[in-house]
Amino acid sequence: MVSTPWGPLSTADRDLVVQVELDGLWETTAGRQAIDRAPTKAVKEAGDQLVAGHTDLDKRVRTVAADLAIVLPTQPTAEQQGLLAQLTAAQDGEYRTLFANLLREEHGRIFQQLAQVRSSTRNTLVRDLATVANRTELGHISALERTGYVDFDAVARGATASPAAIPTVLPVPSSP
Repeated sequence: MVSTPWGPLSTADRDLVVQVELDGLWETTAGRQAIDRAPTKAVKEAGDQLVAGHTDLDKRVRTVAADLAIVLPTQPTAEQQGLLAQLTAAQDGEYRTLFANLLREEHGRIFQQLAQVRSSTRNTLVRDLATVANRTELGHISALERTGYVDFDAVARGATASPAAIPTVLPVPSSP
């Protein structure tokens, strides 16, 4: 726990700030790709919403990170880059289904992390970031679901898995 003017900063708080940035790095790229490839109007709209939401979150997370002396990553993780490569290689119907499901799964995962940190943090900057990010992520989840390509059976299977069984994009970084 690190003392800050905004309250104590826990490892979970720090990890959340880093994860919000990481998610924005790859999801903004995925959103731009969806806009360019636009196999359907709903996919293009979901891409637009991803880009707009993560552009705003990126500004917020950079401010919070600077205030809390958290070093942010500058590129997506290798796993996230692999997800982007899968999207790039996908064609037609495979693309729109993969786009909707990969991004819906990732948004569901971060949504859970945001809620957990939001409910437990004592740091006001992290709490405010988590609140805004949670609203943004819920909007993205809804936009992805409106594409009509989300496999809700797979979503339900993931939701019933224990937290330890749910894969994460980022190994939890150690605190300095």
